[in-house]
Amino acid sequence: MRLHKILVVWTVALAIVLTQLTGCGSSSNTTSPPGPGPLNADNVNLIFVVSEDLAYNASGDVNPNTTNLTSQGLQRSLLMATFLKQRVLGTQNVTGIYVLEPMTHLQSASQTAIRYPDMAAPETVQQFALLNQITLLIPPLDIPYTGNSYPLNASYAQGSVPTGVATPTAYCTPCQGIDFNDRQGNNENLMTGIITADVPGFYVFSAPWETTRTMLESINRIEGYNLTLPTSYAGPNYIYAISIAPSGSASLVTYNSNLNPPSTYPVLPTPTPASTSCTAQTSFNIIVTGGVGGAVVPPGINTNETVYIVRHADAHPLSEWSDGNYVCAGQWRALDLPNALKGKLSPEPRQIYSLDPAQTSPGFPNDWSSVAPSLTIEPYAIDANLPYNLVAGFEMSDPNAATLTSDFFFTGSQFSNQTVMVAWSYVQIQQMMLALVSSYYPNVATPTPTPVPAWPGTDYDTIWKVTLDAAGNLTVNNSLCEGIDSAALPVTCPQF
Repeated sequence: MRLHKILVVWTVALAIVLTQLTGCGSSSNTTSPPGPGPLNADNVNLIFVVSEDLAYNASGDVNPNTTNLTSQGLQRSLLMATFLKQRVLGTQNVTGIYVLEPMTHLQSASQTAIRYPDMAAPETVQQFALLNQITLLIPPLDIPYTGNSYPLNASYAQGSVPTGVATPTAYCTPCQGIDFNDRQGNNENLMTGIITADVPGFYVFSAPWETTRTMLESINRIEGYNLTLPTSYAGPNYIYAISIAPSGSASLVTYNSNLNPPSTYPVLPTPTPASTSCTAQTSFNIIVTGGVGGAVVPPGINTNETVYIVRHADAHPLSEWSDGNYVCAGQWRALDLPNALKGKLSPEPRQIYSLDPAQTSPGFPNDWSSVAPSLTIEPYAIDANLPYNLVAGFEMSDPNAATLTSDFFFTGSQFSNQTVMVAWSYVQIQQMMLALVSSYYPNVATPTPTPVPAWPGTDYDTIWKVTLDAAGNLTVNNSLCEGIDSAALPVTCPQF
């Protein structure tokens, strides 16, 4: 049995879980709307949370210029998490969360031909995921540890990989997500697999209305439930559940959260503790100038480029504990990033990039979708109204991933005269920088003449800044930081 498989162990009484998960803050929607009560935990419950896109959304929730959520849309997803956890699940733990594979749904921004991946679906249930718990075995002694987090399944099934996206060397069947176009019936296969397994619980799906409607209709037809389904988009406040009893009979349960989110960026329930200095890493500053010390400016290198690199938010409450998502402390950090970075970055980023969350987590192959980096920087992109893109043309597990990543960001002129923010996995950050620095020393044997230090495993705060000047000369330093003290972040999630 793999060391990182989930232990389905619920060792905490429901009352204790509720106390842990609602321990801070308050919601602006304190009165429960009328409607059905929680779903029956003895049933197999397929729960559909409709995410928003350009075609179907509430006014003010989606930015047409970025195709991403607005601050109001983010507020709705944070509030929806509490409703979903308490009203729909009755505070019980989720059994599985499946989200849209963002690269399967590219949307064109207003007044431009640029198409951006749909990050709204995973963001819609990110807060909800953290209001649940998962128990994992910690190697080498296989000691169980329970964290306030739950994985988001967002990886490709065979046949769902879009054109231009790297085909996985191994498909992650346990972490399959949702294909917007449902090629080869992968969404139906996912749902029927859950029904056939007949394990009672709560299976949550987050996808736009186009895909949600098709999924509801398909499973209704395939299983012969003869349910009367919604025929038109009713808005992002609606949740639909097909609840299947042990007898095999099914019913449709419809919830309306009646949320009315504010249009401003979310305010955290309590101020996030901030450190006064950057101390997590050993200070370093690399300057590589063509013609100096054997350095040669690589052909095709970008010019006048600035790249800020941040690590994904806090995801490892203990070493070796990971489910591909971050934990509650990471949610505090991710939501506070727009505040923490104000006035610190000059020039300010105009584009946001991260790795495709459909990829599996580095170091944990075929177990978890790697959603933490992309969802870490998502709130910053929302607050700054910046376009958001994903690097999906190669896998992080590729033996040449370091060089491919360096080439993507620093050659080919795509990012010349640009300022970019990149959220990445910390081990791959050092490897990317090693490849970049090495490219300036084609005639010097490795290791590089200027060593690039490893990123400490416990450091989530540091920001690396990479600059290419007008001649392509390189500077890398780590003098910047977010200023958020990981040790002071709450272990329970903020509540809204």
